[in-house]
Amino acid sequence: MKPPTARWIAALLGLLLSGATWAATWRVKPGEAIQPVLDRAAAGDVVEIERAFHDESLRVTKPLTLRGLDRPTLSGGRRGDTIRVTAPDVRIEGLIVRDSGHSLKDQHAGIYLQPGSHRAVVKDCELVYNLFGLWIEKADDVRVERNNITGLRDLNTSQRGNGVQLYNTQGARILGNRISFVRDALYVDVSHHAEFKDNELHHSRYGTHYMNSYYNLWEGNDSHHNRGGLALMEVRDQTVRNNRTWANTDHGIMLRTLQDSVIEGNVVVGNGRGFFIYDVEYATLRNNLVLDNAVGVHLSAGSTRNTVQGNDFIGNREQVRYVGSRDEAWGDGKGSRGQGNHWSNYQGWDRDGDGLGDLPYEANDVVDRLQYQHPAMALLSGSPAVQALRVLGQQFPVLRVPSVVDAAPRMTPQHRDWSTWRDKLAQ
Repeated sequence: MKPPTARWIAALLGLLLSGATWAATWRVKPGEAIQPVLDRAAAGDVVEIERAFHDESLRVTKPLTLRGLDRPTLSGGRRGDTIRVTAPDVRIEGLIVRDSGHSLKDQHAGIYLQPGSHRAVVKDCELVYNLFGLWIEKADDVRVERNNITGLRDLNTSQRGNGVQLYNTQGARILGNRISFVRDALYVDVSHHAEFKDNELHHSRYGTHYMNSYYNLWEGNDSHHNRGGLALMEVRDQTVRNNRTWANTDHGIMLRTLQDSVIEGNVVVGNGRGFFIYDVEYATLRNNLVLDNAVGVHLSAGSTRNTVQGNDFIGNREQVRYVGSRDEAWGDGKGSRGQGNHWSNYQGWDRDGDGLGDLPYEANDVVDRLQYQHPAMALLSGSPAVQALRVLGQQFPVLRVPSVVDAAPRMTPQHRDWSTWRDKLAQ
């Protein structure tokens, strides 16, 4: 073995003289208390907890890592927050965190990140039977990744807290979590420049309840068996891409008072309403699959000046429920062909074989309006009398009602695998 060189010795002395320190690793064994170890640890240290059940609430007041070995359980005994973090750069991973207090007034949480807890990381944890899973307030650049969050499933929805609550944050990254049996799986308010990707949100009031927030990305999330899947309200500059929302009793995706956003490539299947669009302007909806919903799109409140292209509307019992005083143009909106939507109930033809209908598609006519008022008419929808009434409405404009109009609808869907979603709903 060669002796250390003068250069190596000089470098080591330089580190020592510069005041460099090395992080220590502390080990908490079964039967030992965790809080005294946290109090003794220095900033940057690692506290490892061996597998055991700890009936203890913790307060983390300095930047350090709190790591579970073989998934130890930390129970707050319903005495407030199970873990409260008051320092930046804290990392929590590999723990089962449970049994917070149940006070909605005091916002008890499994893990509570106080204002200033910037750059916190909560990763690979089980957060179970807490009022709020994670409460994050005025803490920027937080990352919440691959956690399983389950709420107070034996209580009514109104008595539960949210899975992850974000308030007044910047740059959060909520990635790959599974959240269920809470009030709202993700509740987001006044939080900007965030990413919400690859989360599964189910059996809650809303998969996502989202307000007053800008410049955020929603991508690859699954939201199912909630009252509502994704609700975006009072927002702008959103990208909602490649999400899947199905079997929600009310809506799949709600866009309410939204501007300057892109909603593309989403699968919206088997909901009460696929899209609920209310007071939306300057948005682009493209390449979405809207399938087997009671209402494909409910459009109202002056939602106009939007671009709606390349979507597939298949098998919705009511394709579009439109409430407006004038026609709303979907498709390319400029008279050039090739950007229309596919409608499974389109009754036109394609004589030139270019893949586009020769007649415009109108989502609402006089028969549709009568069916809104008298749902029992659906039993007669295929009768000669009702079909004659549709023809009369087309021939005599006095009977015509305002409608969504697609000038050149596509004859075939872009989503060639759309039928596989019917199999998923049947499971």
